[in-house]
Amino acid sequence: MQQKIIDTLKEQYTRDLRKQVVKNILKHEKSDDKEAIESSYKILNQIFSYIIGELNWTIAGNTNKWDDTPLKIIKEVFPKVETTKWFKEQQLSVAKPIQK
Repeated sequence: MQQKIIDTLKEQYTRDLRKQVVKNILKHEKSDDKEAIESSYKILNQIFSYIIGELNWTIAGNTNKWDDTPLKIIKEVFPKVETTKWFKEQQLSVAKPIQK
C-alpha cells in the first residue's frame, strides 16, 4: 500500500514540481512571510491528508506503537521536505499526544 501511494503521488506531481514545492516552502520560511508560508503549507497539508486517508491511519490506533508511515511517504515523495519547519511541526504534533 505504501509503495502504491508513493507511485501515485510521483505520477501526479513531476519531480521538478515536487522539488519546487519544497524550495518555495524553505524560501517562505526563511523570509518569515506568514501568508506565503500558509499558502505553501496548504498543498503539503492536502497531500499529507490524502496519505493519511489512503493508509486509514489514525492517531488513536497508533499511540502505543508509533507508526510514522505517513511522514516516511511524504519524505520519499518530496526531496528534502524533512528540512522544512512544516515537517518538524508534523513530527512534534504527533509526538505530543504520545508523551502524555
